[in-house]
Amino acid sequence: MESSITNTSTRYGWAMIVLHWLIGIIFIGQFVLGFVMMRIESQRTAFELIQLHKSFGFLLLGLIILRIAWRSGNAPPPLPSSVGSLERRTAPLAHFALYLLQIALPLSGWALVSVSTLEIPSMPFNLFVMPNLPLAVSDAAESFWTAAHWYLAYAGIALVVLHILAALRHHFWLRDGVLARMITPSSGRE
Repeated sequence: MESSITNTSTRYGWAMIVLHWLIGIIFIGQFVLGFVMMRIESQRTAFELIQLHKSFGFLLLGLIILRIAWRSGNAPPPLPSSVGSLERRTAPLAHFALYLLQIALPLSGWALVSVSTLEIPSMPFNLFVMPNLPLAVSDAAESFWTAAHWYLAYAGIALVVLHILAALRHHFWLRDGVLARMITPSSGRE
């Protein structure tokens, strides 16, 4: 059976599956890394972890933009007929909120490093210097973007947990194949 890169009427294609899981792993990993880097005592290790966190943040931003672009030209398979009307209305809103947070979170981090009075350059994976956003440097702006980044991170994790619980509900309780179609790609003939 040949797998397809594009979605079909019943399953996701390889492109969406790879982007989904890669973004999910990086997003959860970023939360863990952010939590650890702010609590580590070694300043050198903390600095290196912060640089790694920024690198993955820029990567996440690029991947989510790619995913949204791919999805705009490659519609997801519809939900099974067993899915109720409330979930049919809320699922697109939850996905939209996830996309929005996955864009807002790295942008808020980029804004934070752009306004930081420390003025430490961002070098994604030590490959190049990422220019700062054109924002004024100040302690007040840094405090604002620090809080915004923190609140967005916790909101993002809450939405990811809700997303995971919904997927597990579909798989183990409803047994309707919603999770399976994000694991096994379409054959292109469906």
